[in-house]
Amino acid sequence: MAGNVPIQYTNIPLKHSKASAESPWIRWLLIAIALIFLLLFLVLPLITIFLQAFEKGIDVYIKAITDPETMSAVKLTLTVTAIAVPLNAFGIAAAWAITKFHFKGKNVLITVIDLPFAISPVIAGLVFVLLFSTNGLFGEWLSEHNVKIIFALPGIVLATLFVTFPFVARELIPLMQAQGSSEEEASLTLGASGWKTFWRVTLPNIKWGLLYGMILCNARAIGEFGAVSVVSGHIRGLTNTMPLHIEILYGEYQFAAAFSVASLMSLLAILTLVLKSILEWVTKKQINRLSN
Repeated sequence: MAGNVPIQYTNIPLKHSKASAESPWIRWLLIAIALIFLLLFLVLPLITIFLQAFEKGIDVYIKAITDPETMSAVKLTLTVTAIAVPLNAFGIAAAWAITKFHFKGKNVLITVIDLPFAISPVIAGLVFVLLFSTNGLFGEWLSEHNVKIIFALPGIVLATLFVTFPFVARELIPLMQAQGSSEEEASLTLGASGWKTFWRVTLPNIKWGLLYGMILCNARAIGEFGAVSVVSGHIRGLTNTMPLHIEILYGEYQFAAAFSVASLMSLLAILTLVLKSILEWVTKKQINRLSN
């Protein structure tokens, strides 16, 4: 059609306008706010814990952390963690089902996995009491078979499992979605069994995400208070974990001992954060490699 001249586009670099560009002082202000927040609400309390722990000298500190009740609390915490964290590795099954299969009720399964995030740990502990206490739903059968769950190690493990279950599954789901199922399908096509495909293909691809999720489980298991407080019975030297023991010491005005045990928990938390950061970096590199 006459007069219609085709428009030619040229690659002219667009400059950011002053309205859309961030001023340097805004960036520095945001950085300063973030640093001040971290200093006040993270670093300063952590420093205070260690200062209070060593306020009365190293002898008092060593006496506090070597006290039989403290050692019992540390042993119980590590025992519960050693049981709960490996069991939470079964979150692989939930992540596998969600990412590798299409079925009705998938959203329901995801909701169930997220349930511990929505329910208060105290309510979760009360549910276990209603189920397994002497007057609970299964209380009569448990009494007849001399099985004790509430106010004992099994109840503490169950409560810890409940509050820590989502971490492994929630870490693996996005990773397994990014990987897809092409490698597993190729393995099955070549004649490998499902179990062999899992060990040779799936598990090596998700190992860093699995370890990352288990580290998060470990951190939550060590620091869990609400659910464990309900099912433990607060029996000193028997069912008190480290958080419960700290509460008792603080309530009895044994501040040096309370902060000494708190410093042990803080050291475990710092170690967990270091491992978490390393595995997070490795996992992100793996996801970026898969997406590229």
